[in-house]
Amino acid sequence: MHSFVRRQPSPAKTSVVYDSFWRFAAERQSIFFKKTETMSPPWTDDPILSSYKFTNVYRASDRVSQYLIRHVIYEGDQSPEEVSFRTILFRLFNKIETWEWLLSRFGEISGRGFDLAGYDAALTDALASGKRIYSAAYIMPSGRSSFGHRRKHRNQLELLNILMRDEVPQFIGSAPGMKDVFEILCSYPMIGRFLGYQLATDLNYSEICDFSEMEFVMPGPGATDGIHKCFRHLGGLSESDVIRLMTDRQEQEFERLGLQFQTLWGRPMQLIDVQNVLCEVSKYSRVKHPEIRGVDGRTRIKQVYRPSLEQIDYWFPPKWGLNQLMLKKSRSIRHPSTGLLKE
Repeated sequence: MHSFVRRQPSPAKTSVVYDSFWRFAAERQSIFFKKTETMSPPWTDDPILSSYKFTNVYRASDRVSQYLIRHVIYEGDQSPEEVSFRTILFRLFNKIETWEWLLSRFGEISGRGFDLAGYDAALTDALASGKRIYSAAYIMPSGRSSFGHRRKHRNQLELLNILMRDEVPQFIGSAPGMKDVFEILCSYPMIGRFLGYQLATDLNYSEICDFSEMEFVMPGPGATDGIHKCFRHLGGLSESDVIRLMTDRQEQEFERLGLQFQTLWGRPMQLIDVQNVLCEVSKYSRVKHPEIRGVDGRTRIKQVYRPSLEQIDYWFPPKWGLNQLMLKKSRSIRHPSTGLLKE
């Protein structure tokens, strides 16, 4: 077991899941690169990763986030009002098919002259035709106590309308830090700490604001469970402290375990990514370490993995400078023994 002395007198104490966190991150990232290089499955010998669905290590490289970045944030009017409207609308449902359904109905999704009744009707029609309009990734609150509508999506549209009416995009654009954006968003109904942090991260992909992803973190329920599985006790640290500590120590921990972790074209894991992996390790450990219960008490992984050969044309926020690096790396060759990319 490891001890982290950061604050006396009670340093945090790790469990066996802590080492599994780093092994999971390295193997899941290896799978990501094998898929980007169009290698045929199987992509891993890990029976758990082969059997169940887990998100990518880097939040921005997941399929839904990739769609959001390329087709929602960076396509269309780049004014703060329009980018915010599209981004928040997309994440309220967090489902590509719902976005494309709305596009098919309206041709363009815009906050100018937002027709709340029209969007309500379109989503009601989708439900009536048997479509699922929400992702299974997280559950949005119904908002009925705040707005009074029976249909959850109507309450969400009311929320979006209020955010635009209150000129929230302008406040976000002038916010001094990512935590300030988070607090602005969380001051509204239906936006709790988890969704507030996710939306702040999404808006930070855009040109509206430009904060470091190392500036602020807010652990969600899954990450909190993962933390309490990785650590027998936190020794006085908060969950946010733990995420920052793990992010800061990533190079040392991969080296300690003899793991070769391929960063995202030179970008190490940021706070949001470690938070993301903790959530996934919370699930992974249900099978790998069933004796470690965490705080949520869940024992099964629900989503089965179904391999897909669908190729994603990866594209990241231009301000990160990764897109040019990816193009350069695509012309590189893979070292036969280490598997690492070399010019």
